[in-house]
Amino acid sequence: MNNKTENSGVDMLNGPLLKKILLFALPLAASSVLQQFFNSADVAVVGHFAGSEALAAVGSNTPIINLLINIFVGMSVGANVVIGMFLGQKKEEQVSRAVHTVMLLSVVTGIALIFIGWFLTAPLLELIKTPENVIGLASVYLRIYFMGMPFFMFYNFGAAVLRSRGDTNRPLLCLIVSGVVNVLLNLFFVIVLGMGVAGVGIATLIANAVSASMIACFLLGERSSLRLYPSKLSFNVPILLRVIKIGVPAGIQGMIFSFSNVCIQSAINSFGPDAMAGSAAAQNFEFFSYFVINSFNQAAVTFISQNFGAGKMDRCSKVYRLCMISSFVMTGIMSSSFVLGRNIFLRFYTSDESVLVYGAMRLVFIESFGAIPCSYEISASALRGMGYSMLPAVLTMIGSCLLRIVWLLTVFKIFPDFRVLMAVYPFSWLITGIMLITAYIIIRKKLVCVQTRKN
Repeated sequence: MNNKTENSGVDMLNGPLLKKILLFALPLAASSVLQQFFNSADVAVVGHFAGSEALAAVGSNTPIINLLINIFVGMSVGANVVIGMFLGQKKEEQVSRAVHTVMLLSVVTGIALIFIGWFLTAPLLELIKTPENVIGLASVYLRIYFMGMPFFMFYNFGAAVLRSRGDTNRPLLCLIVSGVVNVLLNLFFVIVLGMGVAGVGIATLIANAVSASMIACFLLGERSSLRLYPSKLSFNVPILLRVIKIGVPAGIQGMIFSFSNVCIQSAINSFGPDAMAGSAAAQNFEFFSYFVINSFNQAAVTFISQNFGAGKMDRCSKVYRLCMISSFVMTGIMSSSFVLGRNIFLRFYTSDESVLVYGAMRLVFIESFGAIPCSYEISASALRGMGYSMLPAVLTMIGSCLLRIVWLLTVFKIFPDFRVLMAVYPFSWLITGIMLITAYIIIRKKLVCVQTRKN
């Protein structure tokens, strides 16, 4: 069978790479940026119509949400890699078994997250010292948000299945539709009904249900080995173990970042609601930059997994270089734009001058170095695409989590200034990037030597 679906896709094993990587990554970047734009609209509606405390309650929850869901979202990366390798090896029957295994896994993990989020919300909010005038609103938002986890996980795993064969356009369509639904419902629930953070949470839940329904329709209508048959949903144990082997370390890496960010959020909370709200506003621009990087992450892991499965190490190396350069250029341009236009962009979320001061400080300190994460993100994705998932997780734990906690306990403790706190991000990015690039170079040389001996 051709490496394209009959609907859409990209032949990753033959021909020039740059155009194909861009055709894969740019729709994915557009979908992620669009999704973040809709999320930002949520924050803007809350900030302008429900007040700074509501803005702080919604925006400051991001590290907690990521901490709880990343271990499961990471398994969608494992699904992408495993299916990609089967495609590279032209094992279509195995592809079908993997699809049904991972989609069942998405439902199970989504249901599990409802209970995890419900019971851990209050303890985590107290752990990060959320102010009393914010914690009630934050708790309401988080519990409603986690009720939609089955939809969220189904969409993420379904999108990973489609991306494994190069289809990033239909996941983009899902996000466009669900994003419009989200914004319209936010305006209705918050402005018309005056529901505040509860309205934002309900709107997000419904929007997730819409995107999950659309991805289900696409998979049910597939005319390839990616087609989903509800009657065939079952766990293939060997495939499930492969997905877990690659996906759990990827999830751990995300959790590690989130854990360090929860610790940093606790320090931010110590500066009060204005700092929380300003940080939440600025953080939206970091997401825009990160999602551009993530689109090339997905390109790297998908293209490399297929070519690695086909034994084409020279193309794996070329994919790595092209993804690294492209992500650096595009992220650098976007981050620079945010820094230069910060006084305009931040007012999209709030007009409170005290909040804007903190927002500007965070945006300048972080977005000025916004392209540095490309170094470790692309390297980690390349390693996963070649089947090495634990190593980047361990190095990330050292370079980000451990280093950031040490910074909080030493440098920030000695100089308890908001700008000193923000400086931990670029410093930890640089150290992590050096370690991951070095690891990639060593592993690649090792694999090339092994392949040379076999030939």
